[in-house]
Amino acid sequence: MEAGAARAGAAGKMAGVCLASAAAREPCRRWGATALGVHRGLCALLARKPERTPRGRPACRQKSSVSFLSRPDLPSLAYKRLKGKSPGIIFIPGYVSNMNGTKALAVEEFCSSLGHAYIRFDYSGVGNSDGNLQECTVGRWRKDVLSIIDDLAVGPQILVGSSLGGWLMFHAAIARPQKVVALIGVATAVDGLVTRFNQLPIEVKKEIEMKGVWNMPSKYSEEVYHIPYSFIKEAEHHCLLHSPIPVNCPIRLLHGMKDDIVPWHTSMQIADRVVSRDVDVILRKDSDHRMKEKADIQLLVCTIDDLIDKLSIVVN
Repeated sequence: MEAGAARAGAAGKMAGVCLASAAAREPCRRWGATALGVHRGLCALLARKPERTPRGRPACRQKSSVSFLSRPDLPSLAYKRLKGKSPGIIFIPGYVSNMNGTKALAVEEFCSSLGHAYIRFDYSGVGNSDGNLQECTVGRWRKDVLSIIDDLAVGPQILVGSSLGGWLMFHAAIARPQKVVALIGVATAVDGLVTRFNQLPIEVKKEIEMKGVWNMPSKYSEEVYHIPYSFIKEAEHHCLLHSPIPVNCPIRLLHGMKDDIVPWHTSMQIADRVVSRDVDVILRKDSDHRMKEKADIQLLVCTIDDLIDKLSIVVN
């Protein structure tokens, strides 16, 4: 497989597999004043030699400020929004992550430079949003995502989901097929926490059930996640990989091959299960679960740019 250019079918589906370990060498040339124009997809884009074009920045950059979405009988959600062109972009963060992460901010900067609408937000119980984290569930966070789409987003939307946010973006695409026009998953953790729990030894699972909490250390900090057993049991009702996933829009799944939290094979499994035939799995050989290094961010914004071009062609 040649880096950045090879494609293969995923379990008989027309899903592209692109190994993008060298993606950072290629600037996303519309992140600035230079237009990319029409191209033959992301792998072709990454295979090009960079043009020696100055990457200027707009003189005036739109800033977003924190606002709150009030909802009857549900916690208010903190969010930041940029108004702009369609399709809009919505960033859906990972488990207990807030809207100020590296990827969320990088995507905001990119959307601002293009003049596209963008929304990032905190789940209920997380960051600046109202709510009690210990009472949150996958189902409640699913409602949060749908509230953002229904009450804040205008027109068609590209959803960018990180880790657990990738799981939720599929639920949003199923629930709002007319509004969600493309998906980009970063280390997509569909069924992730349930799968990890089920892989634990029987005696460990019994102990967690008795104590009512799963104390899971973070691999990237000294933090320990205290996940209620009830959270895992509720999450089982939202699993998707046991049957075909009824999503038909373009899907791009970015994954690091050194991800030891959500194995990259999960993205291959999603590509096999999803109904859409416009699916690319893009692997970064040296990236871990966070996918927050410069090369990872470059790949993410280029993928967004590629889909904006694709959707513009379809509309026109």
